Amino acid sequence: MTYKFACLNSISPIGLKNFTNRYEQVSELSEANGILVRSASMHDMEFSDNLYAIARAGAGVNNIPLQKCAEKGIVVFNTPGANANGVKELVFAGMLLASRDIVEGVNWVRANKAKEDIAKTAEKEKKKFAGTELQGKKLGIIGLGAIGVRVANAAVSLGMDVYGYDPYVSVDSAWHLSRKITHVLNVDDIYKDCDFITIHVPLLDSTKHMIGKEAISKMKKGVILVNMARDQLVDEEAVVASIEAGKIRRYVSDFPNSTVAGKKGCITTPHLGASTAESEINCAKMAVDQLRDYLENGNIRNSVNYPNCEMGVCTSGGRVCIFHKNQPSMITQFTQILGAHGVNIAGMANKSKKEVAYTLIDFDDPSDKELVNKLAAVKDVYRVRVIK
Repeated sequence: MTYKFACLNSISPIGLKNFTNRYEQVSELSEANGILVRSASMHDMEFSDNLYAIARAGAGVNNIPLQKCAEKGIVVFNTPGANANGVKELVFAGMLLASRDIVEGVNWVRANKAKEDIAKTAEKEKKKFAGTELQGKKLGIIGLGAIGVRVANAAVSLGMDVYGYDPYVSVDSAWHLSRKITHVLNVDDIYKDCDFITIHVPLLDSTKHMIGKEAISKMKKGVILVNMARDQLVDEEAVVASIEAGKIRRYVSDFPNSTVAGKKGCITTPHLGASTAESEINCAKMAVDQLRDYLENGNIRNSVNYPNCEMGVCTSGGRVCIFHKNQPSMITQFTQILGAHGVNIAGMANKSKKEVAYTLIDFDDPSDKELVNKLAAVKDVYRVRVIK
């Protein structure tokens, strides 16, 4: 079987090489079985019945209509951790730019480049750009996922006193955290004690503007705030006001907008977090590999709208994927249909995620159209997809 895929954004050619000769790139989205995307908005798109999966070459998926995709049986993947090192390095670049006043120093050199005595003048002027060092300072990290953990461990190596807050820290993240990091249970401890604060959480209704007037009021005077996650996590109007009032020393953001661009005390980069050759390659490879495993085997890894569910390569006669609501008796209905159809189950896996569930079933013999239609007709089934 040949699969078709489309790219909504420029995707690393090195990553696309992970597709085999069973895959064909198409420009017509209605033909695609899989779509690779980075930042392009998909909220107003109509999805054809040919589309089985969307792979986001990156972590954030706020550009994709997750619920709509779930109800159509379209799996949405992301690539957590693939760009973590690139973002981590930009966090430290931002902290150094903010603490050492490097930007203003560079601007001074550019403005005085034509002066013959610039070297002599620089020795007199450099005190205007004197800053502070990172070593010995307290760094608070909100969110200990793939990026937060890397930032924490690297900060320890730089001699910083690191505090981490994440009530939902995963076992994997916990294993990778340095023992020198203090895990705090109340985010207010980050606000009141830390010289630097960096935020690494997803943008949800519950996290929007989590850094606002109330949080800022609890922070130390002269704090440096770094946001390389999402601009709406921070009430930036409150931040600008706090900079003017002398509470916040500097705000570093990777999201230029009219609120912070060019404002005093704000250092804004043009969304460079994952814009490294290495990150783009890593994200593309991971997205392609996950897309392939799903299209060829029905296995789900790193989905944001369906549960992870894997049964390896199908070695039996047939395999189907069933997308359905997370309701009681769904499996019973499936097995009753299979039994009445005289089908022997060679293997089964069922996983749920909030309101939705996903079931993989292997048969001794290839599935037939009549069986698939009966499974698809069950109430609360969104989609049935035949692997073979």
